[in-house]
Amino acid sequence: MSQSISVSWSTVDAKYPEASVQVDKLPNHDLILRCQAGLRPDRVAFAELLRRFQSQVDRVLYHLAPDWADRADLAQEVWIRVYRNINRLQEPAKFRGWLSRIATNLFYDELRKRKRVMSPLSLDAPRSLEDGEMDWEIAGDTPGPEEELTTREFYEQLREAIADLPEVFRTTIVLREIEGMAYEEIAEITGVSLGTVKSRIARARTRLQAHLQNYLDS
Repeated sequence: MSQSISVSWSTVDAKYPEASVQVDKLPNHDLILRCQAGLRPDRVAFAELLRRFQSQVDRVLYHLAPDWADRADLAQEVWIRVYRNINRLQEPAKFRGWLSRIATNLFYDELRKRKRVMSPLSLDAPRSLEDGEMDWEIAGDTPGPEEELTTREFYEQLREAIADLPEVFRTTIVLREIEGMAYEEIAEITGVSLGTVKSRIARARTRLQAHLQNYLDS
């Protein structure tokens, strides 16, 4: 699991006097209201909010990008976005889902950027060498690089398939499959009916299965 990330306060340029109230004693709802009270979030209150929910951001990004070396940078960017936009959150009770949505959207934005600059790797295409070409297949009794690449390619395709989902589907499937939330909790966070949540998850799974059918059949 990824290590905890410390946000650089110079990045968000937060300069506030220390709060006299012990923010660690406040419930989440009141803590969020305190962060929304001024033009910018109270620094002490926001630091406490980060402390309480950092593990959630780490967990979401770990499941989405376990092999990314820059997850710490993504986690910091998540909290910068939270800091800048927390006043837009109208219902503090839905902070957890809102935070997951920021983390997932940031990840998929970054994934699309990388997809545009990286050429896809085809396991069917031979490697070009100075003295000719060589197939990827290497004889042996243990799993070779082709199998490892196939597994890696599958998860990359899965991430891209999720990235292509409409945001309402993407958020719902991440909350369910990555955050492990109950249908009722997702309905409360997203503000839609239980039936709508179940429908969105079913439709998201159908789309993902169709996108990955070639891998599932192999």
